[in-house]
Amino acid sequence: MARIFPWSVFLRIAYFTESLPPLTDGVARTYTRLAETLNEDGHDFLFICPMTPAEPEPWRGRVIQVPSVPFPLYKYYRVGLPNPFRLDPILDKFQPDLIQVAAPTPLCLYGQNYANRRKIPTIASYHTHFVDYFPYYGYAWAVNGGWRWMRWCYNRSRLTFVPTPGAIAELTERGFKGVRRWPRGIDGSKFSPKFRSPELRQKLGVGDEPLLLFVGRMVGEKDLQDLADASVILRSQGYKFRLAFAGDGPYRPIMQEQLPQDFFGGFIEGQPLADLYASSDLFVFPSTTETFGNVILEAFASGLPVVGVKKGGVADLVVDGQNGFLSIPKDPADFAEKIKTLLDQPDLCKHLSEGALQTAASYNWLTINRKLIEEGAQLVRENPRSKPSPKPLPLSGVEAAKLANG
Repeated sequence: MARIFPWSVFLRIAYFTESLPPLTDGVARTYTRLAETLNEDGHDFLFICPMTPAEPEPWRGRVIQVPSVPFPLYKYYRVGLPNPFRLDPILDKFQPDLIQVAAPTPLCLYGQNYANRRKIPTIASYHTHFVDYFPYYGYAWAVNGGWRWMRWCYNRSRLTFVPTPGAIAELTERGFKGVRRWPRGIDGSKFSPKFRSPELRQKLGVGDEPLLLFVGRMVGEKDLQDLADASVILRSQGYKFRLAFAGDGPYRPIMQEQLPQDFFGGFIEGQPLADLYASSDLFVFPSTTETFGNVILEAFASGLPVVGVKKGGVADLVVDGQNGFLSIPKDPADFAEKIKTLLDQPDLCKHLSEGALQTAASYNWLTINRKLIEEGAQLVRENPRSKPSPKPLPLSGVEAAKLANG
């Protein structure tokens, strides 16, 4: 049964994002959990996005799909093309109290513009260091201009929510205003050591050898080459292990060519992904461009120690000697050393596994998302916009999406 909590208000929120399921990135996962909380607490909501989730819950007809074009640098993503003549009347009938945008894209800029025209408060969620990706695609010259664009886009909203203290410090230093924290959570019922499967390990050809896991998009900005180089170093020293990759992208064939003996499963979701986490022995994640790292929490909840790098959101989650180790960024030799430490010391690995589970237990999605919603509710309470009376009854999010999608 939906509940409205005394510390909150009933909200009608419109979300603008380029990423929802069936995409499997951190943004899509984060908004899935947020939608679950909105349902749980009885708020009305609507998503405007190029993607439409196939599964009914928690969406159940609450998504307006907009036309889109492939993102030039990575065609896995699509950039939404908003049509104000189509969307304005639908949003007017939905009558949102608050708008939240997720990226510096035309779709999200439209969301901000609509809010400004209707005198509705907006908040923004910051998920990705887009500008850090530029050097990987030959656009290092555009970094300074990219940050100016990002700062302008996000400062058009009243508040910008980021996942880690490190991201707060970096964005504040770069001139972003109203930066607040919205961390990520984990569902311990969906990721757990209890899903460890000897049958899966056998299927992967893993006996007593350690299984090292990477989960994520297989793109250059994940610094996968550092992982490949580290594995070559370790194997040249006689270490025996198997690498497993759950993810896809343009860097996958490059890695498969370098690591033909390892497992590449493509995108894996749901229970098969949880089984793969729990059946592995160590999570390896060399990325220097993370704002948070949802996969780190999934690994922790599965009882896996993590070897990451001392940069970005990973460094806010992994604590040396407590739940994993951090290596020097972009240093394959040091990354290999950290892995070697755990391969050499099974007892230490077990100790870090316990620390990983303790860390995961402190990240509860419901508590985290309710705090975000309450901060949005506070802006709504403070909103001075006039509310003409009589006012037509609004459409629900479901009715608005049905009208928009025909």
